Amino acid sequence: MTSTTSVTTAAGTAVDHEAPRIVTRTGPGKLLADTWAVFTREILLTLRDPFTLIFSLLQPLIFLGLFGPLLTGAFGSGFGAPGGASTGDTLQWFVPGVIVMICLFGTSMTGSNLLYEVMTGSYERVLATPLSRSAILVGRALKEFAPLLVQGVIIALVCVPFGFTLHPLPALLGLVLLGVFGIGVGALSHALALASKNREWLFWGVQQSLLFPLLILSGMMLPLEAGPAWMQTASRFNPLTYMVDGERLLFAGRLDDPKVAWCAIAAVVTCLVGIVVGIRATKKVI
Repeated sequence: MTSTTSVTTAAGTAVDHEAPRIVTRTGPGKLLADTWAVFTREILLTLRDPFTLIFSLLQPLIFLGLFGPLLTGAFGSGFGAPGGASTGDTLQWFVPGVIVMICLFGTSMTGSNLLYEVMTGSYERVLATPLSRSAILVGRALKEFAPLLVQGVIIALVCVPFGFTLHPLPALLGLVLLGVFGIGVGALSHALALASKNREWLFWGVQQSLLFPLLILSGMMLPLEAGPAWMQTASRFNPLTYMVDGERLLFAGRLDDPKVAWCAIAAVVTCLVGIVVGIRATKKVI
């Protein structure tokens, strides 16, 4: 919208000037712009401390280096290889699970940074801006996921010389679905942090109490086929199970398996539920 103003010069001549045009983004454009603004602000803080990113690679590499050989020896015949599995067969099964694991660890701790901002008062200043509440949630979750995405690619490439077969396009689709899932987990962590305001112990207690049962019941670290029937039944109610199964198939280059569709459904549903819950939690503190 523009308006015309009349200004009289020293010579007495009236000159018309157009007022500056104010452009306000709405809809998807505003959401994308706000998300990018939040993501940029958050990721710059991470890039200023690259040692944290390098150090966080140690845990998944330790899992692969120490836990992988144990899987080969204990469950070698359970990976589908006749006469026992090789190191490559084990990595093909285990690497996607490790990538899901580091994504879950990172995005589920999104709320820990929020707790610090609530304590210092900077979060209230963010809420005072015209940023979309959805953008705050998505931007923060993407900030946690982006470094993990890079770490996942590095881990996969490191394992290639040891027999891991990388299928780039299906693996890329798997990482995209993992990002969608991570946004939902990050938003739920955001909501948990707001519910735990001034009670940091509650956030860590709930986060740790849920994290490890979800990991174990997803078959991420050990084949569930070796477990009791009740664990196999419980795993069907765990959305992480469908993510792990789908990621293993995608990293193996198998796009036609129905489990890939269930993986996509689990990612989208988790994302939507997380954003809805996160927005409601954010509105309560305004």
